Amino acid sequence: MNLAVEPVPQRRAIADGVRESRWQAADGWAIRRIDWPAPAAPAKGSVLFLPGRGDFYEKYLETLGHWAGLGWQVTASDWRGQAGSGRLGTDKVTGHIDDFATWVEDLGQLWRSWKAQTPGPHVLAGHSMGGHLVLRAVAEGQIDPGGLILSAPMLGFTSSILPDAVMHLAAKGMKALGDPRRPAWKWSEKPGAVPAARAHLLTHDTDRYADELWWRDHRPELVMGPGSWGWVERGYASMRLLAAPGILEAVRVPVLMFGTDTDKLVAWPAIAKAATRLGDCELLHFGIEAHHEILRESDPVRNRALAACDAFLARIAAG
Repeated sequence: MNLAVEPVPQRRAIADGVRESRWQAADGWAIRRIDWPAPAAPAKGSVLFLPGRGDFYEKYLETLGHWAGLGWQVTASDWRGQAGSGRLGTDKVTGHIDDFATWVEDLGQLWRSWKAQTPGPHVLAGHSMGGHLVLRAVAEGQIDPGGLILSAPMLGFTSSILPDAVMHLAAKGMKALGDPRRPAWKWSEKPGAVPAARAHLLTHDTDRYADELWWRDHRPELVMGPGSWGWVERGYASMRLLAAPGILEAVRVPVLMFGTDTDKLVAWPAIAKAATRLGDCELLHFGIEAHHEILRESDPVRNRALAACDAFLARIAAG
């Protein structure tokens, strides 16, 4: 796959013609989105991207611009309660949610309106927690994409030292000990500041990692730290839901999924197992060369993932 067709997008600026706006969830909650207009020629289709926990779409401008440059209309959205779409906890940096079902319902609403307004075929992409949620939305029949791209989907935690059922029970106990909105782990001495070792969890590419810090400085509302105990407990509940027999087996849409067996955040064995349960899944396996954010990795890793994405999108476009 020739990647030379990609324009060189500005990773620290919103390109001309790209529009940021807000859409309203059913309860009136305002959620950010960003849209690349359809190319001058008929678009090959449309891609909707959802980022991970604590993420914001600004981190993925380079990849979103790449897909737009290939002729796809591209949209990305926040999740409610993070990035530039408000907070659900008691402070400005802890990420909280009452239930992952709230996010699935939001996605279903966005999907229906977005699909009606954009050219098909329609592809849904998600990273980490975003990958988990888009897969759950498909499994529950909330959305009907022509294909799924899942980057390091959150299907298990590497920190789970015991079976998920036991870890879930422990998380329920911790959640019940106090305000479920309180942070579940320590982030740094200064609220909102990133720990020094955090880069080594996400990417080998120091410049792309620095892009995130630049956006946090220039748009302070994007800053987020740890998840709440409520988020942890609901995360285990949602992962166990997807792990139940028959859930993933019912997903029939084509899936491209990639991850790394050295991921320190999400569990590679859970990703690999899920791939065997999906009816039409291509699994791209990375090793020590990749950290968690594969689409923001060093060029050799990122280009390999993008080539797989491009081939997958071409397959979906061809029908």
